[in-house]
Amino acid sequence: MDDKYSLSTKVFHTLREDILSGKYRPNEELKEKNIGDEFGVSRTPVREALRQLELEGLVSIIPNKGAYVVGISKSDIQDIYEIRARLEGLCAKWACEHITQEQLDALDENVYLSEFHAGKEGHVQQILELDNKFHEMLYEASKSAVLEHTLSDFHHYVQRVRKITLADPKRAVASNAEHRQIVEALRLGDCVKAEELATLHMMNTIKNMDQYGWDNLLK
Repeated sequence: MDDKYSLSTKVFHTLREDILSGKYRPNEELKEKNIGDEFGVSRTPVREALRQLELEGLVSIIPNKGAYVVGISKSDIQDIYEIRARLEGLCAKWACEHITQEQLDALDENVYLSEFHAGKEGHVQQILELDNKFHEMLYEASKSAVLEHTLSDFHHYVQRVRKITLADPKRAVASNAEHRQIVEALRLGDCVKAEELATLHMMNTIKNMDQYGWDNLLK
């Protein structure tokens, strides 16, 4: 791989993570020199990374002024979850058609571990990591590289929202119970039910978002 491409890719992924995690605030300027100094690279890979972030809608590049963080808005989050609701359903349906016994057992173990951590105070990070893993395993089981890539990006884009909602013990328990229902449908080979449950899982998240306050979800 070309060194410049490798560097710009590294800068891109790190900046995207920093924007989505809230390290950089909306409207904050991303200065090429400062970023280059931070990564120990020239301005060229930084510019490439910023252009890619602009294509993803996370950064706005204003000619003769600079690059500014756009971030994720309330509308973006709602759109992402509406789209995810439909795609997660499709993913569960396809996973049902291709899933192996080994993958089912891994999903069972994930749900079991999540139940344990959901009952423990201060285990938010473990719950979040297990939630990530559950969805990653479903995406992989769908046997669709395109769907896996798309859903992985969407899942990553709302990481701050997920961290806040899953920090609520009630939602963490409810979310994991929904995961268990999906796994049971997969084990039974009921692809229609698996699709319905996966869609409902996302819709339940949408319904619960207002109670956490959008200022908290977006800060």
